[in-house]
Amino acid sequence: MVFEYILKQHGMDPDKDMNIDRSIDFGSTAAAFSGGQGEFSVEFEPSATVLEKEGTGYVVASCGVESGYVPYTAYSAKESYMKENPQIIQGFTNALQKGMDYVNTHTPEEIARIIQPQFKENDLDTIMTIVKRYQEQDTWKENLIFEQESFELLEDILDSAGELEERVPYEELVTTEFAEQAAEE
Repeated sequence: MVFEYILKQHGMDPDKDMNIDRSIDFGSTAAAFSGGQGEFSVEFEPSATVLEKEGTGYVVASCGVESGYVPYTAYSAKESYMKENPQIIQGFTNALQKGMDYVNTHTPEEIARIIQPQFKENDLDTIMTIVKRYQEQDTWKENLIFEQESFELLEDILDSAGELEERVPYEELVTTEFAEQAAEE
């Protein structure tokens, strides 16, 4: 959806100006591409870096850079749970903020060594390459605050893809108090 949104923003019609094969399972797109299917592929990491390392593809652009801050990861909790357990929500948010602080203040090598146990299927060099790319692309925000602009961008993308029945006011769905407090600490 993000890729197609970017194409539309650049005046291209994904259905008329190119042939996008949407039938391939997302986990199989890199294998299909390296097997000769298609002239381009949209990949998440580590697939993009693995294609480069194998010599079967090149990263030519970043959907994240082209689209702006799309909130790929957001956490949800019931309003009642947040009211009854603010210390748990704040502790969780503080821990995530510490992770953001770490990736924004350490080298790709330091980060890769710390996270490698979570990505055993990838060697250290691959992880370092990915982390370096993320840093160069400004992938990680400095805080966890879910900005209204990013929320509306996500709605625009979903709407453009025909996946959004109605828009929801930002103020009714998003709370930033925990992220704001975590950013201050």
